[in-house]
Amino acid sequence: MTTDSGQGAADFASTPAQKKAAAGTIRDDLEPNTKKTAERADTATESARKGFDGWETAAGLKTVAGTWDRQVRSLMGRLALEKNALSGASGLFARNDIGVGNQLLAQSKLDRL
Repeated sequence: MTTDSGQGAADFASTPAQKKAAAGTIRDDLEPNTKKTAERADTATESARKGFDGWETAAGLKTVAGTWDRQVRSLMGRLALEKNALSGASGLFARNDIGVGNQLLAQSKLDRL
């Protein structure tokens, strides 16, 4: 990432607080609302399927419901991964900075020998 002058960026595009807030949005809003919406869709689809019992439409609704459930599980997994990544990003950057600093310190001590 660079600034307009091409000298390099002074900071990251988002702060630890912004990452924490984004993880909180996933945890507090997206995950529970996705789960509730999926449950409502499952209930409505099952009701419709029962209404079409004995028709090919019922079999089609069962297939669609299975596909929907797999997609919801995939989305919930992705949300969890993103939430965890956002939550751990600040610590990762800090540990990386400390590690690089330690390597440079060790190298500078070797240079003095």
